[in-house]
Amino acid sequence: MNVLIRKWKEEDAARLALLANNKKIADHLRDRFPYPYQLQDAEQWIRLQKEKVPVLNFAIDADEQLAGACGILLKEDVYRHSAEIGYWIGEPFWGRGIATAAISQLLEHLQKEFSGICRIYAEVFDCNTPSMRVLEKNGFVLECTRKKAVIKNNTIIDDHVWVLFPGH
Repeated sequence: MNVLIRKWKEEDAARLALLANNKKIADHLRDRFPYPYQLQDAEQWIRLQKEKVPVLNFAIDADEQLAGACGILLKEDVYRHSAEIGYWIGEPFWGRGIATAAISQLLEHLQKEFSGICRIYAEVFDCNTPSMRVLEKNGFVLECTRKKAVIKNNTIIDDHVWVLFPGH
């Protein structure tokens, strides 16, 4: 399977809305990710991404089909040498290695474009072991488990912080 991360295009909106409108996906993401996810949410997201420089959020294609999304959140102030990553894959594409390949490309992009980054991390809800495996396959290590750190769907759960130190 050919996996590629790329810039968002306006014509991605309908497919993005279709894939993202899935409670199983929303349950593993922060509350700012809307659910239900509608066409206007997709259009607004793509519009916002087209204006951003540098590019920090990408579409994930699998065999030239939109399959998900990934992105980078550059930290600020005393954390300015750190970056957080996030990602999701549409349910029809689960279990096919797409996230692992996409995150590998995202890490290459991050290290090439932002050379001062010395810490890359991702936060994963307790129930999302497939996501933890994606990070592990990309060289991340479990730094800590934050007990009762997240409230999702009115339930308090643990959060796992996975970290990668580029060049080490």
